[in-house]
Amino acid sequence: MTTPLRLGIAGLGTVGVGIVKIIQQHAELLEKRAGRPIVISAVSARAKYKDRGVDLSNYAWEDDPVELAKRDDVDVFVEVMGGHEGPAKDATAAAIIAGKDIVTANKALLAIHGQALAESAEAAGRVIRFEAAVAGGIPVVKSLTEGLAGNEISRVMGVMNGSCNYILTRMEDAGLSYEAVFEEANNLGYLEADPELDVGGIDAGHKLALLASIAFGTKVDFDAVELEGIGAITIDDIHQAADMGYKIKLLGVAQMTGRGLEQRMSPCLVPDTSPLGQLEGGTNMVVLEGDAVSQIVLRGPGAGEGPTASAVMGDVMDIARGIRISTFGQPANTLRQARAARAAVPAPYYLRLQLLDKPGALAKVAHALGEAGISIDRMRQYGHLDTAAPVLIVTHKTTRTALEEALADFDKTGVVTGTPVAIRIEEV
Repeated sequence: MTTPLRLGIAGLGTVGVGIVKIIQQHAELLEKRAGRPIVISAVSARAKYKDRGVDLSNYAWEDDPVELAKRDDVDVFVEVMGGHEGPAKDATAAAIIAGKDIVTANKALLAIHGQALAESAEAAGRVIRFEAAVAGGIPVVKSLTEGLAGNEISRVMGVMNGSCNYILTRMEDAGLSYEAVFEEANNLGYLEADPELDVGGIDAGHKLALLASIAFGTKVDFDAVELEGIGAITIDDIHQAADMGYKIKLLGVAQMTGRGLEQRMSPCLVPDTSPLGQLEGGTNMVVLEGDAVSQIVLRGPGAGEGPTASAVMGDVMDIARGIRISTFGQPANTLRQARAARAAVPAPYYLRLQLLDKPGALAKVAHALGEAGISIDRMRQYGHLDTAAPVLIVTHKTTRTALEEALADFDKTGVVTGTPVAIRIEEV
């Protein structure tokens, strides 16, 4: 096929400009690999005359992305604007009605409206591809929908927000507080305009919901993702976890259990010798486990102009080659609604307590744990701070329900001051 594949690009921020650069710099290579030319017909963004460092003079301009989506000279609508409502949603819906295929980097849009959009697109014979929406340049969506299609997936987990991983590793390396590194990361432009999307786990939670849908054949259910950010992690937690052989990561985990689909994005401890434990800086890592393949680890840059544009172009190339896959790996109308399970799988936990300097304090804490059916694996007590002493406990495997029972009973002991910190230890 020699007919060009014509793109309409909505959004000319970092990612949109990256896509333009790849097409301009590698036009001949892309044509050889796709078997047809890849061209840009038209673009759309908020400001027409902004200097973006690329030549846009050969492309038609549309102020309204909805109008871009309707153009007759656009075969694939590339949405890299962001946002789960407004122009991104309206333009994507318009593109489907106009008979266009969709390539998007918008995890929030798909995490919230993905089921409806997928059903609409597939009913119209169109495809929605979103490799760039999850873990930047890492081909994790393609791995699940294609490379591991013969596997029954048992677990998906990973570090999917580079900003949080940067904060946690920077705290450890520099011995700085969370507040200090948060301010540093914000000043460097590493955080979203609303930083809570990053540090609150929301951005990574969107990604986890999308991967869970593919992995387990379920409807995307972002509302069922348990979210806990990294704001409560202290430098003491990081140092003391390291003292016990662990690293703290904002870790996403999705797994199907007897009680339903467990999806959580929360700080976890992982062994410092594991691939996840050794992950530093803004890099992402996704671990996929299947019955035939066992475990594979995918590691790479999770954001940025080049990596994200690379992922967009991977999807564009598949469409150019005629590869057409259901949005979430199987027809959207066959995806089932999973029952949500809250931290159903037992695991060991790291507990940090401040104990008052009273006789029998440790015994009372141990008794509260025992009454909840929780046994202690390891325990360490550090030097006194005024009238209290920090105590670390690593439990044997227990349920979140039992742990919460014990935490509630700590208040009744009269020896625990402040709010205890409980962090799940994930086996990897």
